[in-house]
Amino acid sequence: MNQKELKELIEFLIEKDIAEFELERGDVKVRIKRGVEHVAPVLPVTHVAVHTAPGSTPEIAAAPVVAASTSVENAGVVPAAEQGLHTVRSPIVGTFYECPSPGSPPFVKPGDTVEIGQVLCIVEAMKLMNEIEADVAGEIVKKLVANGQPIEYGQELFVIRPRS
Repeated sequence: MNQKELKELIEFLIEKDIAEFELERGDVKVRIKRGVEHVAPVLPVTHVAVHTAPGSTPEIAAAPVVAASTSVENAGVVPAAEQGLHTVRSPIVGTFYECPSPGSPPFVKPGDTVEIGQVLCIVEAMKLMNEIEADVAGEIVKKLVANGQPIEYGQELFVIRPRS
């Protein structure tokens, strides 16, 4: 793997918002892991580690790479705990879908009132569609992810203002 291939791989992972990736080709092993700071809007840093078999020389040098794109849409969000809001988090890793099928309306949108057990979205994991339900009744304040976006375990999906 040369530097050009590695650069293209990193750009692809950033574009698709993939947080962790591992590739093994022959005696070269590449692992890329990105992390996002949740406290303040900070650029995520990508670390590249190259491992080779004993006696061989790596073709590329390992170096930290700063991601060019960030999720700025969440930068202005005040933490839910400060406003008495409830955050719905993903129970699994997968792909977020806001509607049951392409072209159909989303399950919920900001401003909608939801009940406990109402479907908010679908998270696809390993070709299985998992319905994510509201665990509190209230009003949807904000949707924090885009349709078709890869999501991680524990990632914030929706902010709900609980009904009093």
